[in-house]
Amino acid sequence: FVFKLTAAKQQEHFFQAAYLEERDAWVRDIKKAIHCLDGGQRFARKSTRKSIRLPETINLSALYLSMKDPEKGIKELKLEKDKKVFNHCFTGSCVIDWLVSSNAIRNRKEGLMLASSLLSEGYLQPAGDTSKSAAEGLSDTPFLDLSDAYYYFPDSGFFCEGNSSDDDVVLKEEFRGVVVKQGCLLKQ
Repeated sequence: FVFKLTAAKQQEHFFQAAYLEERDAWVRDIKKAIHCLDGGQRFARKSTRKSIRLPETINLSALYLSMKDPEKGIKELKLEKDKKVFNHCFTGSCVIDWLVSSNAIRNRKEGLMLASSLLSEGYLQPAGDTSKSAAEGLSDTPFLDLSDAYYYFPDSGFFCEGNSSDDDVVLKEEFRGVVVKQGCLLKQ
């Protein structure tokens, strides 16, 4: 799950993700930033709260912690779709059902708005083609209230079984050089 980024001064940087979805999310976000900068625009991450008029009374961090509660939160499941097994994940409709039952929202439409905020702020991640396509803007909303749209918590230990390495086109290259700085990437 390594990808290479070559900077303008021909400096090469290698990034390694923990799993496929994390790698894809980083590549997608870096491509968005490059596209924005190539277009002559100043790159700035838009605030979800402002763009969808999320009320100031809603605390996404607190909501996320409630969703992760082992007893009262969303149950992480082992789900199967298209000959792939998704571990530690849940469906989009489970998220909306949980938001309704916990009185965080009044209806499913509000649930879509709130779940989309959680998704764009990184509290939820898409798993599988259906939810990834929506998150990339190929749907009316970034979050889908569907039983076949899968999502996971970023720190849940999510992994997908049955992913063939043939699905990904990765250039194999011998890694050489000196590690200048090593750490982990965080998306907030």
